[in-house]
Amino acid sequence: MDSPLRTALRSRLTTAMRARDREAVSVLRTAVAAIENAEAVPVGEAPVPATSGDGAGAALGLGAGETRRRTLDDAAERSVVEAEVRSLVEAQQLYAGTGDRDRAQRAAAGVALLEGVLAELPTGRS
Repeated sequence: MDSPLRTALRSRLTTAMRARDREAVSVLRTAVAAIENAEAVPVGEAPVPATSGDGAGAALGLGAGETRRRTLDDAAERSVVEAEVRSLVEAQQLYAGTGDRDRAQRAAAGVALLEGVLAELPTGRS
């Protein structure tokens, strides 16, 4: 089941795709991907599946090589998106400092978009 934050991000993503707003699509996809990446289990923490002696170490059984992803609570997801916002703010400052006004404006638009999504959601912790 999707969280309220993911639902809001995906809803905005669908709208941006329909509007052919490439910049918004990029920012929103990056935010969704950041949440999904945060759910990944680091290789060292994954359980080691049983392997066959003659299959060059192949995992035995359907899905044996799969590891259940971590589940992030609402606060952790929000933290991931806030980190994306901070990254965009840093990019905006860097671009502005080098005189790349177009990229600075695109980064600022990304900040506004993600902050808008975060502002629509309750800040309570789950």
